[in-house]
Amino acid sequence: MLVVIRGAGDLATGIAVRLHAAGCRIVMCDIAQPTTVRRTVAFSEAIRLGEAVVEGVAARLARDASEARSLAESGVVAVLVDPCAQCVDELAPDAVVDAILAKKNLGTARAMAPAVIGVGPGFCAGDDCHAVVETKRGHYLGRVIWKGSAIPNTGVPGVIAGHGADRVLRAPAAGPFEPVRSIGDEVRAGEVVARVAGVDLPATIDGVLRGLLAPGVPVTPGMKAGDIDPRDVAAHCNTVSDKARAVGGGVLEALLALTGALK
Repeated sequence: MLVVIRGAGDLATGIAVRLHAAGCRIVMCDIAQPTTVRRTVAFSEAIRLGEAVVEGVAARLARDASEARSLAESGVVAVLVDPCAQCVDELAPDAVVDAILAKKNLGTARAMAPAVIGVGPGFCAGDDCHAVVETKRGHYLGRVIWKGSAIPNTGVPGVIAGHGADRVLRAPAAGPFEPVRSIGDEVRAGEVVARVAGVDLPATIDGVLRGLLAPGVPVTPGMKAGDIDPRDVAAHCNTVSDKARAVGGGVLEALLALTGALK
């Protein structure tokens, strides 16, 4: 089964890892300069580095749809610079998963494939896709919605170990992002972890720096630029998150149901 996933950030990567484990062939599409924060568990890094490995699954940057198909058929996750998923016309995949997490639909349509799945808010099952998977932390995380939409975006990050909005690092100014510390580092509140246009970005809480934008990424004031995990377990930086794994399970469930594999 060939699946095209729009987006290649950490949540999209969690989906890809689960689908890959189930035997699917994966092609992922992202922008030329991804704004992924959790880069150590994101196949979007293949765009910057040429390749990436997450939980033993390899991804590689493809030049075009033809090369992407060859990579996918060989068992490697193919990553394309293709924000509008134009490769869908050439690849004719069995399924399309929109995991951009833009909180709105950026062009995904139900006619794109026999199975089209929207991830998170911004989609309506039965309208612009066949199914929607819930992404909000809590009781319904990972649930497949067959009619209607996911819970609307609240703009408030989920709570981890008692911390919510305060665990997210946001750009202090406009300009190219300059990391000072690295993902996986233990940090304390107030320590400088990055700079933008000469303005320091301090850690907001104590914990492990779980995510940080890549060097040179252009940011605007208030843009999400990093993530601190208060659970203080550095190993978590190199594995798919509980949220991404749960959402990936929902996508797999929807995919199997839509393609008749569960009948």
